[in-house]
Amino acid sequence: MNKKIILTAVIVTLAALIGFGAVRYLVLKAKAARKITMTAKQRDTVYKYAKQQYLNNEFDTAQKAFEYVVKDSAVDTMTEDALLSLAAIFEAEGVPDKAQTQYKQYMELFPSASNVQEIQKKYEDINISLLLSPVITKGDVEYTIKPGDNLTRIAKQYGTTIDLIKAANRLKGDVIIPGRTLKITPSKFTILVDKSQNILFLKRDGEIIKTYTVSTGTNNSTPTGTFTIEEKLTSPLWYKIGAVVKPDSSDYELGTRWMGLSKEGYGIHGTKEPESIGRQVTRGCVRMVNSDVEELYTIVPSGTEVTIED
Repeated sequence: MNKKIILTAVIVTLAALIGFGAVRYLVLKAKAARKITMTAKQRDTVYKYAKQQYLNNEFDTAQKAFEYVVKDSAVDTMTEDALLSLAAIFEAEGVPDKAQTQYKQYMELFPSASNVQEIQKKYEDINISLLLSPVITKGDVEYTIKPGDNLTRIAKQYGTTIDLIKAANRLKGDVIIPGRTLKITPSKFTILVDKSQNILFLKRDGEIIKTYTVSTGTNNSTPTGTFTIEEKLTSPLWYKIGAVVKPDSSDYELGTRWMGLSKEGYGIHGTKEPESIGRQVTRGCVRMVNSDVEELYTIVPSGTEVTIED
């Protein structure tokens, strides 16, 4: 019996067991492993097989097939769907850093897609979720606690915040135990405020990881330029002209957090009026929803650079 007859018999047997679509996929997979470029028809076959497996909740097989579709240089609807399907698979399997990669690639390849804002939000939510979790990602370090260490010293050494260390390591208090490890994020965070859009961009090592809608000053009164965060306070007293306003007062405007800038009298703070966000309505400060300013407060240390642009 010659090799061709044997191969045909094997394919027929496999087809009977797992279906011709799967056999075709396995053949194309072997080609991909040998770096043989798939034809458009072959790529379409792999894509359809991936979709079938995905709908059948066979995520492991679907993932591998979708990855072959994405590896191709084409930028088309198959690539678009494959990237989103891969992201959904990774999120379902609890691998957010891999889902993050798929969403980022999607936005780079399809910046004009109708759902790009929705995808950007998912991407940014994962960015912050990973940052505030024990998962070690690019730029993070594992620090082994030494005798005599404390959170203040470690945070200062790495240019981060105690709050971020505690959040990322699920610490309920300030007590740390020598010999154990901590996730530390020594990245450089910067802030850009675009007054024309009332948007604040949080950057990590120069890359935007989160956007927040904010309010800025009436009549363009928020100053432009590059400043630094000089003080960070939780629900501080507000020294309004002619009065000292306490946080429990109905006149209090600072919300739950204050980050004072090197431009005296100006800062980034929360609000008791979330409906005001997105407009130019403040006395010149940058105003945020309390939950957003609390998140930002956790992440950025004193000394963080803040650039405000028209």
